[in-house]
Amino acid sequence: MKPVWLGSYPPGVIHEPAVDAYRSITEVFEQAVASYPHRIAFRNLGSALTYAQLQRACRAFAAFLQHDLGLHKGARVALMMPNLLQYPIAMFGALAAGCTVVNCNPQYTARELEHQLVDSGAEALVVSETSAAVVQHVIARTAVRHVVSTRLGDMLGPVRGLLVDLVARHVKHVTAPWRIDGAITFNDALRRGARRAPHPVDVGPQDVAFLQYTGGTTGVAKGAMLTHRNIVANMQQGHAWLKPVLAEGRETIVTALPLYHIFALTVNCLVFCKIGATNILVTNPRDIPGFVRELARQPFTVMTGVNTLFNALLNDPGFGALDLRSLKLCLGGGMAVQRPVAERWKAATGKPIVEAYGLTEASPGVTINPLDLEEFNGSAGLPMPGTEIAIRDDAGADLAVGETGELCVRGPQVMAGYWNRPDETEKVMTPDGFLRTGDMAVVDERGFVHLVDRKKDMIIVSGFNVYPAEIEEVVGAHPGVLEAGAVGVPDANGGEAVKIVVVRKDPELDAATLLAYCREHLTRYKVPRRVEFRDRLPKTSVGKILRRELREDLAA
Repeated sequence: MKPVWLGSYPPGVIHEPAVDAYRSITEVFEQAVASYPHRIAFRNLGSALTYAQLQRACRAFAAFLQHDLGLHKGARVALMMPNLLQYPIAMFGALAAGCTVVNCNPQYTARELEHQLVDSGAEALVVSETSAAVVQHVIARTAVRHVVSTRLGDMLGPVRGLLVDLVARHVKHVTAPWRIDGAITFNDALRRGARRAPHPVDVGPQDVAFLQYTGGTTGVAKGAMLTHRNIVANMQQGHAWLKPVLAEGRETIVTALPLYHIFALTVNCLVFCKIGATNILVTNPRDIPGFVRELARQPFTVMTGVNTLFNALLNDPGFGALDLRSLKLCLGGGMAVQRPVAERWKAATGKPIVEAYGLTEASPGVTINPLDLEEFNGSAGLPMPGTEIAIRDDAGADLAVGETGELCVRGPQVMAGYWNRPDETEKVMTPDGFLRTGDMAVVDERGFVHLVDRKKDMIIVSGFNVYPAEIEEVVGAHPGVLEAGAVGVPDANGGEAVKIVVVRKDPELDAATLLAYCREHLTRYKVPRRVEFRDRLPKTSVGKILRRELREDLAA
């Protein structure tokens, strides 16, 4: 496809960023430390680390991995913790030691964790005590030889740290009893590492920085091999887009999405570290009242989130009282942002949600909207600098502007492949180097990408394609609906029908009222045949609705 999107780029955005300007993520981080040594890099639970302090801790952790654990270049180090100061220390430290980071969701079940640890061949694991009870049940069946445990309060100082840990253990009951023989505490690891300097490791662009697991919502989770070049390229692409708008060394970004997720990892942590920003780490964003209180403590200029997070904040009584005069930019990703939520957000904050799109296999950034948008435009934005896209049919033929097909992506941010899965890699990579995203999309004449839906989630009603995202947006606009998920269910005529699963905002809302509303706003074949009300919807760790689980629940 011809790059028609280049003519729609905002002023000051370069078309071809220098994606090979750095050999590794560590090189980018070291440059940020040299430029902003006394700037706060991360805040969390009332404590903070400057860039210089973070560097010292990272080097100590790298030395610990090398000298005390004997890990060599390429060894996999798994990290399993929520947003804590310990995460960037362990992540940057492991990369500095030449290791590959394997991010693990702290909410994993024993089955999910065992699969990921076995598949990755991780030799070491850094785990929050809140997840250690799960680890103890599976570690014997994995290659993990070293466990570093960390408490929520480890980096908060003796008094605050003790208080936080007592509350976690005895008030909120988020820490279950556990026992792992030979486990080392995080602070002890840092003390050991501080005794010696880490030895330098020649880490190059093609070395794997992260094994980022994906696909668990559609089948067996696969490890996307994201090289240092992949991640650095996406950092440079993101920086090229942000540079005309944001001031280096002066921004503060709210990081409520978990750093083990690729969106927050690349955007919040890495891109904003590159420009010397301060990250406010939110450990438990599910506690919305507590999250709002955290937002009230200090001014911030940038916030990222997913649709469900923005929606939850808007429905909290305290959010409307926040002073948001310093807010410059709100980035939405991870799932489609729904227009009703975006319009309410703009009315409440004065800033639109700038939607972006990506996927784990692309490190993750693929498209992003101009940052000077005045209103939500419903698109996924323009291809990022240095990114090529194509819209293709099922036979792999290119489609024209205005035609709907599968979105395919080519660029330096696209993964090296799936770890130990050449067959799965072959399924998603085309012979000419494009990544098949599995997302249906259309490109308009200005180059804006409009996502239609996930190819696998499409519902076929009497031969017509119905996209769940459209149904969810319409249903979500009803004032009595908090959130909704749409799936296809078997129809008596042998095809499919639309079913909508709804969490009510108004407890008096009934199915008849909601269906009458849908008939006003949807073509007949798109109107749900069935409505089910629930107290909550199944979601991923970042709040994305799991339609697969909805389908499985309904089938059961």
